[in-house]
Amino acid sequence: MSLFGSIISKIFGGGAASAQASAPHASETPTVSPAATGAGGAGSGTSGATAPTMGDAASPTSAPTGSAASVDVGQVLSDMAAKKGENLNYKQSIVDLLKLLDLDSSLPARKQLADELHYTGDKGDSATMNVWLHKQVVQKLAENGGKVPSDMQHT
Repeated sequence: MSLFGSIISKIFGGGAASAQASAPHASETPTVSPAATGAGGAGSGTSGATAPTMGDAASPTSAPTGSAASVDVGQVLSDMAAKKGENLNYKQSIVDLLKLLDLDSSLPARKQLADELHYTGDKGDSATMNVWLHKQVVQKLAENGGKVPSDMQHT
């Protein structure tokens, strides 16, 4: 599974993860096709994943806790942070967000995430890349139907 797919899985839960994880990639490149997640079908020939595919309506049985739109990302992360007992700045730091989710936060892992999300900047400038990564992850969580608190959103 991709690192971004793991992020989605940890936040949205296992059932909705496979359909949700494909949406950001399918809309940008054919790296994960809608057919690979069972979300393909009529109309998926030229445009890849479009708005109807992103809301999990194509596979309502895959989300035992409801649609992704009902996932309060802020609450999920806050609950995880409370259980973790560590003071992590996950609302602004991609490294701390990955740590909160118990995912690899190393530089090579972040470079992999940058590749998955099509970062075109200098990966040697990790500070700039990290800010971009956090912004993109937050944006894609919202695009996939997650309710993202304003204090996590970048302007």
